[in-house]
Amino acid sequence: QVQLVESGGGLVQAGDSLRLSCAASGRTSLGYTMGWFRQAPGSEREFVSAITWSGGITRYADSMKDRVTISRDNAKNTVYLQINSLKPEDTAVYYCASSPRILPRETNAYPYWGQGTQVTVSS
Repeated sequence: QVQLVESGGGLVQAGDSLRLSCAASGRTSLGYTMGWFRQAPGSEREFVSAITWSGGITRYADSMKDRVTISRDNAKNTVYLQINSLKPEDTAVYYCASSPRILPRETNAYPYWGQGTQVTVSS
């Protein structure tokens, strides 16, 4: 099993930046890729970004690639998501997830999920 714990969410104003963290523990060797997703009320969970533990290869959703940066610290088993120029439409619960595959976008490719962290952006 892989345990994932997100942190760093909160209430921010439009235009602010935020850095989310995801700490992985347990059998982290089961995961090759770490992904970030978000889910707004009444919407499906959508892919934001992903990174491989080995090599740090990244993938971004087209809709957010200009404002987000994903990174990882292998020594700390932690993945980060930096979001800049936040907009009210970024309000969502942000989840990190672990996948044995290489940079998938599909939620069903990620067997392990964190509990999520709420990001609320006020206008």
